[in-house]
Parts: sequence; C-alpha cells; structure tokens
Amino acid sequence: MGRLGAAAAGLGCALPLAVYLADFTVDDALIAARYAAHLAAGHGYRFNASGPVTDGVTPLGWPYLLAPFAGGGPATALLAAKVLGLAAWALGAAALGLCIRRLGVRRRRWLALLLVAGSAPLAAWAAAGMETGVALGLGAAAVALRAARRERTMAACAGLLAWLRPEALPFAVALALGPPRRGAEDEAPRSPRERAVALALAVVPWLAAALVRFAVFGRALPLSLAAKPSDLTHGASYALGAWLLTGGLAALAWWKLPGWVRGLAVAVLVHFLAVAVAGGDWMPLARLVVPVLPAVVVVAAASLEHAALPFAGGRLALALAGEIYLLAVRGPAAARVGADRRALVRELEPVLAGRAVVGALDIGWLGAATDATIVDFAGVTDPAVAALPGGHTTRPIPAMLLEARRVDTLVLLLSRDGELAAPWTESPFARGVERWVALGPGMADDFEPVVVATPPALRYLVLYRRAR
Repeated sequence: MGRLGAAAAGLGCALPLAVYLADFTVDDALIAARYAAHLAAGHGYRFNASGPVTDGVTPLGWPYLLAPFAGGGPATALLAAKVLGLAAWALGAAALGLCIRRLGVRRRRWLALLLVAGSAPLAAWAAAGMETGVALGLGAAAVALRAARRERTMAACAGLLAWLRPEALPFAVALALGPPRRGAEDEAPRSPRERAVALALAVVPWLAAALVRFAVFGRALPLSLAAKPSDLTHGASYALGAWLLTGGLAALAWWKLPGWVRGLAVAVLVHFLAVAVAGGDWMPLARLVVPVLPAVVVVAAASLEHAALPFAGGRLALALAGEIYLLAVRGPAAARVGADRRALVRELEPVLAGRAVVGALDIGWLGAATDATIVDFAGVTDPAVAALPGGHTTRPIPAMLLEARRVDTLVLLLSRDGELAAPWTESPFARGVERWVALGPGMADDFEPVVVATPPALRYLVLYRRAR
C-alpha cells in the first residue's frame, strides 16, 4: 500500500465514528469557551467578566487559542474547539496509517486499525470541544514521528501533549527516553546529549506552564486538582476500567517486537499508572487515556506483524470486545449530549435573563445561557470554593457564602426521576452539593422555585431570591 492509501486507511477508520459522535461534549468544554469569549471581548482571562483572573482551565493558555473564534460568545468558541480537535485527530489518524505502513509487510497488521474504527473514546473526545482532541492528535503524531525516525520533533510533540494534559508528563518522558527506531543493527545508539535534548523538549512545556501558574496563581498545579480531589482507589479502578474498555489489552505484547515498539508499550503502561496515581477522572469515556491510544494501536499492529497470529489476534479480539461493549453502552447517549445541552440553554436563557449572580454546580452550559456572574459551587474556577472540604459534587456550600456573594438565583439539579416537592428544599436532588444548599438555614423562605427544565436527564430547578 502506498503512502496515500495508508493515510486514507487511517483517516477512513477514524472519521465515520467521529462523525456519529461529533455532537458529544461535556460541561467543562464550555468553561474554557467562556474564558475565550471574555478574552475576545477584552475582559481578560476570567470566567466572570467582572470577576478575578482565575485558573479555571487545566491546559494553561488553551482559551487563548480559541479567543480569535470567540467573538460570538461561548457557543462559537466551543464550535472552534470541536473543529480544531477533529482536525487534529484527522491528521493524527492519517499519520497513524503511515506509521503502520512502516511496520512491515504482512497485511494482517492493518487489522489494528479496527481499534480506531470501534473506539468511542477516540471518536467522542476528538470533537468534544476540550483540548483532548488536539492532545490526541499530538499523541498520534508522536508515535508516527518515532516510526519515521524524527526524534526531536517527536519529543516536541510529546512535550506539547504534556502541556495540554499535565498527567501525560510521565508518558512524554517515557517517550523521550525510550529507544528510537533504528535503521540498522549497527547504528550507533543515541548519545547522552541527544537524550538530554529529547528530555528537555518533552519536559519544558509542562515545566513552563507550572512556573507561570505558580507566579500568577500561587500554585504550580491546576486548580482542578484541588476542586476535584480524588484518591488512589478511584484512580486504580478508573485506569483498570479504561485498560479493559479502550483497547489497552492489545498493548500486552513484548516478545518478538522491535525495541522501539517495546518502548511504546512501556510508555503506555507508564501513562495508565500515572492516571491511577492522579486519581482518575469524573468525565465519561476514559478521557485521560485517550491521547495514548494511538500508541496502543501501533503496538497492536507491530504484534500482528511480528508475533504469532493466535496470540496477537487473541489480544486484538479481546481489546475490540471491550471497545464494542463501551460503544454499545455509552455511544447512543454520547451522540445526543450536544443537542440536549443546546435545548437546555434555549429553554432557560429567558429565565436567567436579567439575573445578576447565579449559583450552580454545572457552570459550563450556564455560562453559555447567561452573562451573569456565576458562583461556581464545584470550585473549578473559584479558589475560595475549591478550598472548602469535600469533593466537587459533595462540597458543603455554606449559606453565608450565598449571602456574601449576593446570589440572587440558584440552579440546582434534581434527580432524574424526582419531582419538585413542597417545600422545594425537600425535593430529591441529584448530588450532595444541591442537598447542602437546600438544607441551609432559611433557604425555603429566601428562595422560591421558578421553573424546572424539561429534558429528562437535565432536570434543573431554577430559583429566585425573594424580595426583602
């Protein structure tokens, strides 16, 4: 197969499912989009136009890339992010096809692209509107560049990946220090200087972001780590589930593989361990492991080329089974997320018009529905709230905070099958934060229900503060 055909094979396996899941998104994508919209409007790096500069976006500086497209508000910034991510993955998938072409001569190695064709995480996160799509493209480019013996460019791509996704730093380091693809057995190994340069290229972007964060915000790591605390138990279960359901089983290969492919397998393992130590994630479809899945595909292709077919094919079959299960269970709902969010914004936009200060846990879609100041109950954009004890969905929000911030509107999520009760404070809420707010002293007297949103999975209750 020629180069054009190889690139087309990679692209052809990636695009159909990506198009099907192109409307997938998450609430946090609109947080970065609101930052971008405020940059475009001249308000600065702020979630609230009149609020402080805060570290509310994990990849530091990501909103600046979206700001040129954010003149129409958060919705246009989100669209730009989705297009950018999908384009990055399209290029990465084409590069992945070229990489597999370089792995050998056996046709069966192309079967590894089935891991791309059936991967809901790859397809969904490519166009989710987060930085993950660009990180995915960089991950694919890094492994393709190693196959092409472009070590410095590979290390630079790995470094940019670590800037976008801080938990990917160990993966970037493992790639930088891993064995290169050698052109001949007698080729001289990399010198210490070459290794040092590769390591610097992989580490400097992450380190620069940490230093800027420390200088501006007083902490080297993203605010989201404090706002959404996790633990090793959750991280380990997250990493194991991701390994089983995203194709990681296909990377369980070692014997007969070329040294540089073994290095990719080690880097993948390092990343899954790093994700476990970091505590995993609360978003669906294994977001944190998506950028390294192209490396899994390359290891699987090399295994099909070099290892015995029963073993390589068996690993591939098990990996595909996990992917197909995840696609069947989560795919249909993921494909509807964007439409449901847009319907929610349209429904509640008139209700929120003219409100001054809104308090809520899910602030992404809310930031697209209103220009009001938003008090972030999760603490993702608010260091003072992030410092409160508890998790981001269970944090006890004190009533005095609502008074101090002059909150005149609350947006609280009811449980999926719950109905509004009388008094409203006895309604079945979806999460601990909403229950804490409702149980605050005098809340039934201070706030009155206005409307309950109609989407079944997004039953948000809007409350206005009563006139005094």
